[in-house]
Amino acid sequence: MSWDEEWAQLKADALARQQQSAHMQLNLLPADMGGDGSAAGPSGHGDGFAVNASSIDGSSHLLLEIAGVLYEGRMDGENATMCRAPRAHPGVASNAETFARFAQDQYNDAVVLLAALAGKLKSTNNTYAEYDDGVRAKLNSVLLSGRYTEPGDR
Repeated sequence: MSWDEEWAQLKADALARQQQSAHMQLNLLPADMGGDGSAAGPSGHGDGFAVNASSIDGSSHLLLEIAGVLYEGRMDGENATMCRAPRAHPGVASNAETFARFAQDQYNDAVVLLAALAGKLKSTNNTYAEYDDGVRAKLNSVLLSGRYTEPGDR
């Protein structure tokens, strides 16, 4: 299948999914892609969001791995040196230096952004875990200290 045919098929599939739904739903995995196809929570109510702490933590590690890959692919000094005058035409050398500085700025910005996002995801994961533990403790205290009373004895 050529790229144009594949692109046309993807657009047709997206249009078909859009026409099946009366409105747009965010953060929803269609049933044919492994989701349940509904935006409701497990009780049939709610916003349909679910949290998986290991997924959040894994995403933060993935962002740091992407930053590492960017580090490995950055423009090194050897390339910049080979493009300097007198090895290269002065116009080429000037443009290569301008590009190298631009690329370095973009690289630094991307790495800082990825590291900041990774930090926020780790913080979110910790906050979620603390909140989840608090809710669990409250529910356990209700279960442990509660007392069942027959309906007729109330």
